[in-house]
Amino acid sequence: MKRLVVFLGALLVSTGTAYAADIGGTISSTLAIMEDSQLVDDVTCTVTGAPCLVIAAPVTLELNGFTMTGQADPQTACNGSATANEFGILVNAQVGAKIHGPGLVQRFRNTGILLSQSTSVRVIDVTTATNCASGILVAGGGENEVLRNVSVRNGNGAAACGGI
Repeated sequence: MKRLVVFLGALLVSTGTAYAADIGGTISSTLAIMEDSQLVDDVTCTVTGAPCLVIAAPVTLELNGFTMTGQADPQTACNGSATANEFGILVNAQVGAKIHGPGLVQRFRNTGILLSQSTSVRVIDVTTATNCASGILVAGGGENEVLRNVSVRNGNGAAACGGI
């Protein structure tokens, strides 16, 4: 009986959120997130003409206070206009996905975080800065929650998209 109690106690202590992917370092091709995942270090994204991360299932992405950085200029974001499809995080046609900060999504040559045709997505406590288009853009879908986010210096001379 004593072994059973010890086993159950150990089981209760170990039950927490399990993450399928620990993400950090350089990302050179689009990374599709299909299971709960988390940043474990800063991310440098060198993907050209496509999103850095695509949330492709109703999962949670924890930024854990880390920074995702794209290829845009650190001072101006871009020269003139945004680069097509070069998003930091794309949530496309999903229901119930979550992006939790704190964390910084910066210097992408398009939108920092794009919710496209998605429903019931939560973006909470994220800072977006110096992205070529919007910091966070909701395009279609509905019932999304965008709470306690900060958006600074986003947009460009051709389209002053800006914040959220």
